[in-house]
Amino acid sequence: MNTLYLLLVILAVVVVGGAVAFVALGGRGRSGIEDSSGAPVLLEEPPAEPAEAPEGDVDLLEPGLEAPAPGPAVEVPEAPVVEPEVVEAEVRPSFRERLAKARASMSGYLSSVLSRKEITEESYEELEEALLLADVGMGPTQELLDGLREKVRAEKLTTNAELLDALRAEMKSTLEGSTDLARSPESPTIWLFVGVNGVGKTTTIGKVGKRLADDGASVVMAAGDTFRAAAAEQLETWADRCGATIVRGAEGSDPSSVIFDAVEAAASRGTDVVLADTAGRLHTKSNLMDELSKVRRVADKGAGSVTEVLLVLDATTGQNGLAQARQFAEATDVTGVVLTKLDGSAKGGIVFAIRSELGLPVKLVGLGEKAADLVDFDADEFVDALVST
Repeated sequence: MNTLYLLLVILAVVVVGGAVAFVALGGRGRSGIEDSSGAPVLLEEPPAEPAEAPEGDVDLLEPGLEAPAPGPAVEVPEAPVVEPEVVEAEVRPSFRERLAKARASMSGYLSSVLSRKEITEESYEELEEALLLADVGMGPTQELLDGLREKVRAEKLTTNAELLDALRAEMKSTLEGSTDLARSPESPTIWLFVGVNGVGKTTTIGKVGKRLADDGASVVMAAGDTFRAAAAEQLETWADRCGATIVRGAEGSDPSSVIFDAVEAAASRGTDVVLADTAGRLHTKSNLMDELSKVRRVADKGAGSVTEVLLVLDATTGQNGLAQARQFAEATDVTGVVLTKLDGSAKGGIVFAIRSELGLPVKLVGLGEKAADLVDFDADEFVDALVST
C-alpha cells in the first residue's frame, strides 16, 4: 500500500510540473501577457532602426531576396534612315541608239560595198539603192552621188572604206545649217506650229514648252486648234506640267482670235515665248491653207513678233511629208522642220529631201515619247548613226 501510494504521489508531481512548464513556455511564445480578466495585453516592440541608404545606384531588395541575374542585353533598333528621293535627270537619247530601224535599212548594202577592196561601179549602184531605200529621194540621191564621184577623183580615193567616209562627209555638208530657234529682241517671241493632224504637233508644243520652262523661260500656250477639243485638252495638260499659261477659246471659234488673245496676254504679263498651236490643216484644201496664212498675219500684228514657223512632219510618212512641206511653206513661210517619230522609222532619209529640195533646215527631231526625247538636230551625229554597219 505504502509503495503504491508513493508511486501515485510521484506521478501527480510529474503531471503538475509538466503543466506548469507548458504554460510558462506558451507565455514566452506570445508578445504579451494576460491580465486578471484573461484578456491578452500586447507589449509595444521597439521601433526598428532605419536602414542606411545604399551608396550608388543600388536596387533595394527585401531581406532574404537575392538580386536577379542580369538578362540578355536588349537591342534597341535604330531609327530607319530615310534617304532623300533622288530624281534622276532625263538623259538625252543618242541618235545611234534610236535610229536602229533607219540604219538597218542601209546596213546590208553598206556591208556589201565594204566587202570589196576597190571602188567599182557596183559600189555606186549599191550606195544608190541604200539611199533610195532610206527615202532620201531620187533627186537628193543623185546630187549626193555626183558629189561623191567628184571627191573620189579629186582626192584619188581607192578603197571602199574611203568611199563611205567620203559619203558621210558629203551628207553632212548637205545638212549644214543653223538649227537654233530664233528669239525676238522684244518679248514675246512667237513660234507657230503647223502640220496635218496626227503628226504629233500638239505633243511637240508641249515638249518645247517643257524645254523652255526648264531653261527658266516663261511660256504662254495658245490652243489655236479650235476644231478638236482633244487638242486643247492635251495642250492644257502639257501647260500644267511645265507651269505655262494656256489661252483657249470656244470649240469652233476663230483660231486667229485665240492666238491674238494669247499674244496680248503674254505681252501684258511680260511672258517670254508664245507657243501657238494651229489646226491640222490638210495641205490639199486651199481654203484651209488660206486660213492658216491669216493666222500668221494676225500673230504678227500685236506685240512681239513671229520668229519661227515650225512645220511638224511624221518621219514615217517619207516622201508624202515632202509634199506637205511644199504646201505649208507656200502658205506660212515655214522657217524649219520638226521631224517626229524618227526612232520608229526606216525613212530617216527624208531629212535630205527636205533640205535639198525646199532649203528648210530640220531643227528638232523626236527620238521617243519622253519630253527629253525631243532634241536639237545634229547633222554629224545623225549621219554617223545612219551610215554605219
